[in-house]
Amino acid sequence: MARASLWKSIGPGILFAGAAVGVSHLVQSTRAGAAYGMALVVFVIGANVVKYPAFRFGPQYAAATGTSMLEGYRRQGTWALALYLLVTLGTMWTVQAAVTVVTAGLLLSFFGWSISPVLASAGLLAACAALLAVGRYSWLDRVTKIAVGVFTVATIVATVIALPRLDLTGPWLPALGEFQAADILFVVALVGWMPTAIDISVWQSLWTLARAKEQRSAPDPEGTLLDFHVGYIGTAVLALCFVVLGASVMRGQPLEEQAAAFGSQLVSLYAQTLGEWSRPLIGVVAFLVMFSTTLTVLDGFPRALAVLADRFRSEEVTGDGEGNTRVFWASLAALALGSLAVLQFALSSLEQMVDLATTLSFLTGPILATLNHRAMFGERPLAGRVLWWASVAGIALQGAFALYYLWLKFAGSTS
Repeated sequence: MARASLWKSIGPGILFAGAAVGVSHLVQSTRAGAAYGMALVVFVIGANVVKYPAFRFGPQYAAATGTSMLEGYRRQGTWALALYLLVTLGTMWTVQAAVTVVTAGLLLSFFGWSISPVLASAGLLAACAALLAVGRYSWLDRVTKIAVGVFTVATIVATVIALPRLDLTGPWLPALGEFQAADILFVVALVGWMPTAIDISVWQSLWTLARAKEQRSAPDPEGTLLDFHVGYIGTAVLALCFVVLGASVMRGQPLEEQAAAFGSQLVSLYAQTLGEWSRPLIGVVAFLVMFSTTLTVLDGFPRALAVLADRFRSEEVTGDGEGNTRVFWASLAALALGSLAVLQFALSSLEQMVDLATTLSFLTGPILATLNHRAMFGERPLAGRVLWWASVAGIALQGAFALYYLWLKFAGSTS
């Protein structure tokens, strides 16, 4: 593959990383290390492996067909589009609220402001909307690449420095026989966004088409998959880095409940390993990467809804990843206002907010993974038998774990 063709494909995978390396990594992976040491690494790795086919299918479908994954849903029947719409409406406000308030916490911590996290979140959402109004995909791509690149280097360096502090004698596998209901509920919250919510597979198909439109060329299948793997493997490595940082620097320390206090605690995690000189730099970098997460989520949900509205009306012959402009901005406004309402009336604990959002994504994951599988292996299979079996196994494992969680939550012991 020519270098020029490869460079044209790079982008959607980085946007995936920008959306993923946020709450699931900064909050949940750090909590896993701080509370359990390295014992939950098996769940972090397992979640990335089990969900791999579902995430891969998004960009792969777009590159193979020139249309979005939502067209793959449409070909299954209107019921599939309606199901995706219900899943989206059931999760989008809590997801946006969770990522935005964490970003606001980092902002308030950096400047030492004492304003309301809800007010800070409103300002962040307005700034993200302005960036999307100016550039849509191009600005989304630029901001995310810078933030993720710098943050990745800083995180890997901090992890290497923190490794000597890691207790190598601690358990490296979970003692499942000793797990209480609360431990299982935390694992659910951990894997719900590990590496991220499966919704983003649809967004990646749209970003792949938007990237192709910007480059004025058709998506290159080989370059698209390489771009995906760069983003996917990168997010998995960073998740492990945060478990190590939590286990080596914050072992046994409870995470702060309020957004600004958590932001300060997170920056201190780096300062303790890299040195106090790094505190201002890490404050800026951590904010930037969470800002990129807020930006990609604020683009992803409305972009999907805008294309979804078109798919209810007609077939997608060739996709540009954009959809109906009016629907996009109406959806963005509804998403921003709804997430602020969630924060205003439901934000009593950062931990509870994050756990709610990740658990909802965990429960809807098997549904979206099934729709992706059916799209890829419909009338004309677009992937081989190995991926077919891997996808079926992933769906079965996610579904079984979701059913077990529901039983535990509503019929089993929650003590």
